[in-house]
Amino acid sequence: MRIGWLRCVMAVTCLTATMLDCMADTITFGSGANTFQMEFVPIGNPGNAADTTGFPRPAGSVGYEYGIGKYEVSGSMIYHYNVNFGTPNGLEIPPKSHYPNTPAQEFSWNEAARFVNWLNTSTGYHAAYKFTTGGIRDNISLWTSSDVGYDAANPYRNSFAKYVLPSYDEWYKAAYYDPNKPGGAGYWLYPTGSNDLPRRVSSGTDPNTAVYGQNLYSFPAPVDQAGGLSPYGVMGLGGNVYEWEEGPFDLVDFRSGGSARGVRGGAWNYFADMSSFDRHAQYPGLGYVPYHGSIGFRVVSLSSDIPPSIVPEPGMIVIGSILGIGGLMAKRRIKKNAA
Repeated sequence: MRIGWLRCVMAVTCLTATMLDCMADTITFGSGANTFQMEFVPIGNPGNAADTTGFPRPAGSVGYEYGIGKYEVSGSMIYHYNVNFGTPNGLEIPPKSHYPNTPAQEFSWNEAARFVNWLNTSTGYHAAYKFTTGGIRDNISLWTSSDVGYDAANPYRNSFAKYVLPSYDEWYKAAYYDPNKPGGAGYWLYPTGSNDLPRRVSSGTDPNTAVYGQNLYSFPAPVDQAGGLSPYGVMGLGGNVYEWEEGPFDLVDFRSGGSARGVRGGAWNYFADMSSFDRHAQYPGLGYVPYHGSIGFRVVSLSSDIPPSIVPEPGMIVIGSILGIGGLMAKRRIKKNAA
């Protein structure tokens, strides 16, 4: 009897671990011939200390585990999204995003947010951002206390969403924090695990390299050839294309869905110092961004608090399973005693 109980508990534990691992895994999106995969790198060490030396500060402290896209979202992903989602709500693909496996660029924040919403809704999760109009570049509305999943600390992001754009702290931690840094956990100056300026390359994967300082009329590197990795194993945080952050540039003005957003990292046609920890830029490009074609984005995967009616929480599965098993064992004991 004890062996059977142990096996049941172990099975439930494995199921829970599998569900938690899906926030840091390779996930397939789309259907039929138009599927694509997105690889998420686990970012652990919850509750890490914030960096008080970068800009703005403090930054980088995240109280939970999450996954972040190992690579920037590519133009081919946007193409498959368009086929799956259909018109008239598909995203326009600028010329520079037509090249195979290069990062999606010249996309507004709102377009990136619509793509992320589809990642959620196409896989059974709640939309991350609240769009009340159909225009591709229309601004979001704020979630309110009457909405399921409302979070007063961040009315942009629905707390029941699984896939989101990275917050400032989520992006900063994935780029600069190193739990195994010599001398103790801490932050590097550049997102390649170094305090030295990354070596300039047009493509490749060598350590402490980044794609920057290239000709303005050239193209960024493929997303999987975008320079050296961060300490957690994320590529392209120090170059290739700038990346949208989820929140407002000043990190506090959540009063409007149309406030300016921040961007981080470097770009293939800019200098590398834009990728250092004290560089943070803002762009009002929630609508069209024709003047700045070097902005792309990547996606964060969360352990979502989806309502039980949609997808049970891992913790609830464990509790429910254990209670169910316990109830079954109790019934067996009662029957045995009665006999």
